[in-house]
Amino acid sequence: MLKKEKINISIYKTKRTLHIYLPDNLKKGQRCQVIYMFDGHNLFLDEDATYGKCWGLKDYFDKRHAPVIIVGIECNHEGNQRLCEFSPYDFSDPEWGDIKASGKELTKWIVEELKPYIDRKYPTLKDRKNTSIGGSSMGGLMALYAGITYSEVFGRALCLSPYTYHVINDLLADLKKASINNDTMFYISYGSRECAKANAMFHYTEQLLKIQRAINNRAIVFMHLFLGHYHTESDWAKETRIWFKELGFNRKAHN
Repeated sequence: MLKKEKINISIYKTKRTLHIYLPDNLKKGQRCQVIYMFDGHNLFLDEDATYGKCWGLKDYFDKRHAPVIIVGIECNHEGNQRLCEFSPYDFSDPEWGDIKASGKELTKWIVEELKPYIDRKYPTLKDRKNTSIGGSSMGGLMALYAGITYSEVFGRALCLSPYTYHVINDLLADLKKASINNDTMFYISYGSRECAKANAMFHYTEQLLKIQRAINNRAIVFMHLFLGHYHTESDWAKETRIWFKELGFNRKAHN
């Protein structure tokens, strides 16, 4: 089942919608893994999605009877606020201008306020092996940052087409000094048609490979390049069956 609820985001002094997927027909006393995801409005229903196409996660998880709760955090749709909230680092872009980041604060809020709230209200498995974080684009950057800096909380990070263009040096610096649990799993992916120009695609590939090399031997990385995929929800939806298996959501939860 799906439900929506408003939650207070204390750092922004405002309420925001959570899009929550709860598996049907849980057995008495059964507890679930949890995935915290960014852009919650794009995950389950086409009518909620920004561009009219969602990831279809409800249908996919329903068919597999997966004991997983998905907590989708809706972004701020005003101006460039999504970019500010979903970036851990300040950056400047010719199209978007100066972005004042608050992603570090938002990640801390997820860890210190949202997760305890979800753990109190729903039948969750609270430990890191059963707690994941994910997103795409700016949300993919946030998932990558959270997996690097809070691996004691998140055992898995789902990072689809993570935004790295203007923040790669800051991200690599945090990665270099981070202490990552060596069983943390990172799923990192991107599409061959994401960039309009070949040169931009070359640089994006180079950045993701730098991230992969920096994580290798410190954690587990599943890296994918999908030929013909664009930077869109419809293409990210095609990856669900892959990360679902690679990150172990097809296996029984670790109690």
